[in-house]
Amino acid sequence: MTEQSPHPQASGASWTSFIKSIASFNGDLSSLTAPPFILSSTSLTEFSSYWCEHPSVFVAPAKEADPAKRALLVLKWFLTTLKQQYASRSEQYGNEKKPLNPFLGELFLGTWEDAAGTTELASEQVNHHPPATAYSITNAKAGVHLEGYNAQKASFSKTINIKQIGHAVLTVPDPSKPGQFDTYLITLPSLHVEGLLFGAPFIELDGASYITSSTGFTAKVDYSGKGWLSGKKNSFTAILHPTGKEKEVLYNVSGQWTKAFEIHSGAAKHNSSSNLIENWDPTTVPTSQLKVAPIEQQHPLESRRAWAKVAQGIAIGDMDSVGKEKTKIEQAQRTMRKKEQDEGRSWERRYFTSVANASDPTLESLAANVGLNSNGDADKTGGLWRFDPTKAEKVKAQSLSDEEKSKLAAELLGQ
Repeated sequence: MTEQSPHPQASGASWTSFIKSIASFNGDLSSLTAPPFILSSTSLTEFSSYWCEHPSVFVAPAKEADPAKRALLVLKWFLTTLKQQYASRSEQYGNEKKPLNPFLGELFLGTWEDAAGTTELASEQVNHHPPATAYSITNAKAGVHLEGYNAQKASFSKTINIKQIGHAVLTVPDPSKPGQFDTYLITLPSLHVEGLLFGAPFIELDGASYITSSTGFTAKVDYSGKGWLSGKKNSFTAILHPTGKEKEVLYNVSGQWTKAFEIHSGAAKHNSSSNLIENWDPTTVPTSQLKVAPIEQQHPLESRRAWAKVAQGIAIGDMDSVGKEKTKIEQAQRTMRKKEQDEGRSWERRYFTSVANASDPTLESLAANVGLNSNGDADKTGGLWRFDPTKAEKVKAQSLSDEEKSKLAAELLGQ
């Protein structure tokens, strides 16, 4: 079957209606019904994979003995992820699409196999009201681990503005001190959607984000876009300095997060060929392909299996089928939540646990450096979520029969 494109006039009318509905809407924009032609068949749980589509860059800090240079490599890795996280979908579809809203307990699992070794991803929807996604990315060979969680709060003021809530924590071994690890606390940038009036939406980052480390270094990334008179799309400047000494710039980075950027030593006012460390263009380095189990082998809660019929409907333009299949999942989830409430229990997360902020050493020691709440905004994400290795090992030991998978799919997803 071939994909059915909506009639241009109908698409235009739907788009205009959608823009009007956004402009007059107050609350969570994720609850709005989008025109079919901007729907994506990808769930938000898959977005966690964008943190590590260049595994070799992800693990590179583990090989650097100098703590300042190690912090610079962490900054380089973070900047390298931005295009994949915020612009890759525009390139894939021609413009930004509205992703599927995950259900509680939804999973997205996979591995990268490349020169960096095996890197494992576990992404899980850990909360539904408000919606929050947690993720863990581990390269056991290098000893590098990323974990984090995020939620998004969207509003409309001339355009769609999205505040990202949550943070990420990167753990990197110190090669000069066997058995010791550095910790990096990472905040998330805000963003807004450009091109709405022209029907070709794309993401632009704004404000600032920070990376602060247990070794005493902090990076600040400032984002800017193309203005009416000057500037380039997707621009940024970044500095790395000893924590608390912002004027003592050790390194500065500038460029476009969708293209190339330059890394210099010292402050930007001294930039020249003499202090240029690297001209880095992530687009020239192929991304590593994430390997995901065949759909028939996946757990019923894994994204691509759970949303398979919805994705098929979107692919062929059968929006009646999309609506029916989405309703099945949503109704089954409402029934499950009601059952849990009646029985006085809550959904058991498979890979993550909500911990008390008092027991989280990363936030205790580093949150104040970057203006992050000491509770990690847990009240806005349903909890302060951390990867639970014990749970992960338990999951690996489980093996469901086809009959058990079918029973779970019927109970949890109405399928």
